[in-house]
Amino acid sequence: MTDRIAIALGALIVLAFLVDALAFGGSLPVFLGIKLANLIEYLAFWR
Repeated sequence: MTDRIAIALGALIVLAFLVDALAFGGSLPVFLGIKLANLIEYLAFWR
């Protein structure tokens, strides 16, 4: 991955969080946190 692609992806992620905070009430980090916790629990089961 080149620096140019990494910067573009980082900017897109920051933009997504910013749009969510301004337009939709900022619930995206909570949603992603819950989904990540569920994924970790699922993967721990298979370990």
